[in-house]
Amino acid sequence: MLLELAVSELGVIDTMRLVLAPGMTALTGETGAGKTMLVEAIELLVGARADVMLVRPGAAEATVEGRFVIDDEEVVLTRVVPADGRSRAYVNGRVAPVAALAEWGGRLVDLHGQHAHQSLLAPSTQRDALDRFGAIDLEPLRRARDEVARVDAALAELGGDDRSRARELDLLRFQVSELDRALLDDPDEDAQLAAEEDELADALAHREAAEVAGAELHDEGGAIDRVGSAVAAVAGRRPFDSIETRLRSIAADLADVGTELRAVGERIEEDPARVASVRERRQLLHDLRRKYGDTLAEVIEYRDEAARRLEELDSYEARAAALDAERRAALDRVASEGATVARARRAVAPKLASSVEHELTSLAMAKAKVDVDVGEQDPGDAVAFLLAANPGAPLLPLAKVASGGELARAMLALRLVLLDGRDQGGPPTLVFDEVDAGIGGQAAAAVGRALAALSGDRQVLVVTHLPQVAAYADTQMAITKSSANGSTSALAKMLDDEARVVELSRMLSGSPDSSTARDHAAELLESARRR
Repeated sequence: MLLELAVSELGVIDTMRLVLAPGMTALTGETGAGKTMLVEAIELLVGARADVMLVRPGAAEATVEGRFVIDDEEVVLTRVVPADGRSRAYVNGRVAPVAALAEWGGRLVDLHGQHAHQSLLAPSTQRDALDRFGAIDLEPLRRARDEVARVDAALAELGGDDRSRARELDLLRFQVSELDRALLDDPDEDAQLAAEEDELADALAHREAAEVAGAELHDEGGAIDRVGSAVAAVAGRRPFDSIETRLRSIAADLADVGTELRAVGERIEEDPARVASVRERRQLLHDLRRKYGDTLAEVIEYRDEAARRLEELDSYEARAAALDAERRAALDRVASEGATVARARRAVAPKLASSVEHELTSLAMAKAKVDVDVGEQDPGDAVAFLLAANPGAPLLPLAKVASGGELARAMLALRLVLLDGRDQGGPPTLVFDEVDAGIGGQAAAAVGRALAALSGDRQVLVVTHLPQVAAYADTQMAITKSSANGSTSALAKMLDDEARVVELSRMLSGSPDSSTARDHAAELLESARRR
């Protein structure tokens, strides 16, 4: 809902800030006081075209700011219209395109009257309204369409035209052949080859190192002899029992190490051919990593994926034929489900039209004719609401209805019908301007009751000149004009019960001080509260 609206330098409005409540709020006042300018302000907030003529004479720019809450999320929309230049938009204080305001506006506000921002004028919204009214199950059709999209994606992935498919086949055959020849099966092969190359490349020095180390252990006077002498020196002496044991263990370990050194050294042989082979293999692995992946594991994974894709393309004809068959079956399901949806829409369309006509009867449009046209092509997505406001008038799409008041009442009737069906769709704030144009008496009271009914689960703002409508509001604001120093400004005031009686008296008779008018006004309020 709209929590707060701040307007400055817009038309007759110098500075105005409104704190708005849930339920129904009536904006009343003399003609030209600035009521409709507030509607213009809301229009600007939700992305309407900015007209520099709206800027207050002498001001550099007009500013409108609105604070909304929807689904527990608070959002602040701002529109600045300079007297010279392009308008600017902000969402939560950050610069945004005007389209962003329109996107938010579609979720937040619906305006009814002679305004561009009216969600029920959109064909898609009218179609959704028909579907909700008739409880039409669209899920089977959605699933069928999703299946067609899935098959189309599979066909696109399978391959494009013959020429591009042939190019891809040639490339994949080369890549798979190259990778297969490499006989890759161990992602750690390169590390193992690096260790082998290190050993083979320095074989002579490795053997010499083994011989030197062995001599230091085994030669006369070497480490083994010297540890043996140490053992002999402490053998049989009780204080050195544990030390003797450790020395004998060291002597045994040295003997084992010496044996292993000899065996390793004898195993290492110079093999230039093997060195060359290892280096050639490592270069091959390096080249493959450069082309197919950072690691051998990635190269192997690429090979498997390329082989799968090659197999898929090689079997293209069979796979394409299978997918074509799947697509034909899916399209048949779309056609079948579309026909089912179309039949349901065509069956319920007259019922919706009749329900709207019934509501219009109580809104002083008893002669109006309504039709809900469903397109001939299944599934009947081309839904259009048509209205003939007067006898003999042609049925026209709602967007082409000339009278703002008639259009607003038609939309109010549609809202009421959807509300009866417990429809929960649509924006949380509804703004009605001119909804009561050309009516009075019982019809005006019916409009007031209808608007009050809508405000049960939505915020309803209505600009009205009829006391019968204003009396049904939960809150009422009076918009007045004041003049000073040759300048006129609009003011807004929230009315308490006593002030409402005075304002309704003015609306009834033009004489707010008339006791008769005040009695009538009090009676109107009391009657409305008993609704």
